[in-house]
Amino acid sequence: MPILVDIDAYEHHLFSRALGRGAAAKASMGTRIECLDIGLVNNMPDAALMATERQLFDLLEAAAGKLVVRMHFYTMQTTPRSDWGRDYVRRYYRSTDDLLMGSLDGIIVTGAEPKAPHLTEEPYWTSIVQVMDWAAENTTSSVYSCLAVHGAVMHIDGVERHKLAAKCIGVFAQTKVSDHPLMHDVPATFRTPHARWNEVKERSLADCGYSVLTKSVEAGVDCFVKQQKKSLFVHFQGHPEYDTQSLLGEFRRDIGRFLRGESEVCPTIPKSYFDAAAEATLVDYRRKAVSNRCPELFSCFPADQLTKGLRNVWHPSARRVYRNWLLYMASRRAARSRPLALNESSRKKAGWATA
Repeated sequence: MPILVDIDAYEHHLFSRALGRGAAAKASMGTRIECLDIGLVNNMPDAALMATERQLFDLLEAAAGKLVVRMHFYTMQTTPRSDWGRDYVRRYYRSTDDLLMGSLDGIIVTGAEPKAPHLTEEPYWTSIVQVMDWAAENTTSSVYSCLAVHGAVMHIDGVERHKLAAKCIGVFAQTKVSDHPLMHDVPATFRTPHARWNEVKERSLADCGYSVLTKSVEAGVDCFVKQQKKSLFVHFQGHPEYDTQSLLGEFRRDIGRFLRGESEVCPTIPKSYFDAAAEATLVDYRRKAVSNRCPELFSCFPADQLTKGLRNVWHPSARRVYRNWLLYMASRRAARSRPLALNESSRKKAGWATA
């Protein structure tokens, strides 16, 4: 089923992703169509706003099957943005103040690049706390990604994040360590992108009652869950939603900052992401960046050479996990005797209770 988008402006880029999809989305706002209503609280920086929308739109579409899903877009007004970013969210997003007055089946809260030494010092801290408290009481399930994960576990259970010696970036092998229904039909081992400077540790999570579902020898805990009041909180330290070139774009951004003197750390090459030829090219480029650090070198970044061999090996498992997440919310909706087109055998197969 196409994903419906709760945006009035037809020029938004998601409406062009399939013929007729924008018209269907606009028409649905005035009908009684039964669907899962999912809010995206997009806290990403300006350069990643549109990409994050596209990535999660595509992932939900791939996961939905016969379920009907409608996306709603929310922004925290306290998130620092450029003039362009403020104008963009003004046109296409609602404020989280509106979110707190509404009702949704689930929300997805993205992270942001950490700026302050402590999460409580981030300019949007008060806003994200309000969203998390609201979600615990008013959603069936809530997904938190990357930095939003660290904010959620610290606010609710006092679990502190820990600074890593180097950025954790790459595509890392994950092991499934739980038979939780979210992991139904997910392979025993699979791969997920990570890109972060901090982590929360498995022991701390276990001490506070979290269930770890997947983890990595190299990257630590990835997916973990805990029931928070009325909502199942699902946390991803990694980025299952990333598209094929996301890590390349992030490395390119970081190397640009290094060359311009905005950062003193020459970024680490993403692990297990490039093929041998591309990695050799990047090792050579990085060596030049370290020995001859200057802004002009950025124009020589070999993006075309690096793109050729990239493969998205994580999408199938990401699609399965998000499929299970949607089925969970649909089964809870059905249990409350609200009509929703849902394949009964699929729900039972996924292991979700229907009553």
